[in-house]
Amino acid sequence: MKSLKRINNEAIKELLTRGVTEVVDHKHLESALKSGKKLRIKLGIDPTGPKIHLGNAVILRKLRDFQRLGHKAVLIVGDFTALIGDPSDKLAKRPMLTVAQIKTNLKDYKIQLGKILDLKKTEFHFNSKWLAKLKFAEIAELAETFTVQQMLARRNFKDRIESGTEISLRELLYPLMQGYDSVAIRADVEIGGFDQLFNVLAGRTVQRAYSQPVQDILTCEMLDGTDGRKMSKSWGNVVNITEAPNEMFGKLMSLRDELILKYLLLCTDVKKSYIDKIDAEIKNGKMNPRDAKLMLAEEIVKIYYGNKIAIAARKNFISTFSKKEEPIEVASLKASGKINAVDLIVNSGVVKSKSEARRLVDQGAFRVNDKVIKNPTNPLNLQGGELIKIGKKSFFRINNS
Repeated sequence: MKSLKRINNEAIKELLTRGVTEVVDHKHLESALKSGKKLRIKLGIDPTGPKIHLGNAVILRKLRDFQRLGHKAVLIVGDFTALIGDPSDKLAKRPMLTVAQIKTNLKDYKIQLGKILDLKKTEFHFNSKWLAKLKFAEIAELAETFTVQQMLARRNFKDRIESGTEISLRELLYPLMQGYDSVAIRADVEIGGFDQLFNVLAGRTVQRAYSQPVQDILTCEMLDGTDGRKMSKSWGNVVNITEAPNEMFGKLMSLRDELILKYLLLCTDVKKSYIDKIDAEIKNGKMNPRDAKLMLAEEIVKIYYGNKIAIAARKNFISTFSKKEEPIEVASLKASGKINAVDLIVNSGVVKSKSEARRLVDQGAFRVNDKVIKNPTNPLNLQGGELIKIGKKSFFRINNS
């Protein structure tokens, strides 16, 4: 195993603590990192959707941190496990994806991953390469490493049994498949979100069954959506890393105040000591949460688009919104660019009929980015991130992702 030339103890401490919920075996992993050995750090991602959001990016950034310390980032794209469906934190059966859906989702994955990882130093694998080749006898041998009781002890499975919700046998196979990935690439460490704790622990069990040294594991905090609920595309509370800069900035400015510090910790490289200072200043009234949010939004846009574009996005937001009296925290409203004013107003739920919506437009009570829209039927050409005002009190932020 290759050795690293420089050992940065401070960086190792940050790696093992910042945004981290669990480390197994902490003492062993810390010792391995300080020994100078070049470790194989495994992260598996199932392409269940076409876009990577900030919640996904939390663990990708942790993989990047290992990479920056000189370790080998081993990224497994779960084109096969996505067919099985990860049951982690699911309260009902996850529908099986088709091969065509997975291919569509994978189309721009590598470009998005390149916004976070050094692709030239990243080892890529598709787990269909080995999982699709397993014969039934081999799967039976793999299944022998676990008991039904162990599987059903998972919190979400226990909840589903108590509520009478079905659990598919397919779902019980998922941790075995993820564990076999660790065997296939001989992982020294596996990282994942906290919801992956059962699965990454399963990797240790499977490696032991195949007479391999067991991997250490590290799990990270989960990032809430902008509205405080679980980050979910269906709720429109996600921020994708491919959002246009102004849209990304606008969505982050709609973040709940209580999430500012968590986003700074998990989504940026701002030093923990400075985050603590911001926390103290918000609590003692020296800093307005809006100002902290402006800094946060600029930091995140800078990560994905560079400093110049981030500064421009901040200036755009301030000139468009902050100098007016519109609220910073607004509800998200899904809409395509081709929708017209009447349909958008009805979809918002502010009024129930098209005639009422048309009346609001005629009265000049419908605005996009503070511009009065007079034509009720022309397409609005929305790009995402626009602030919509309907009447005197109803505000929405457009989300077209």
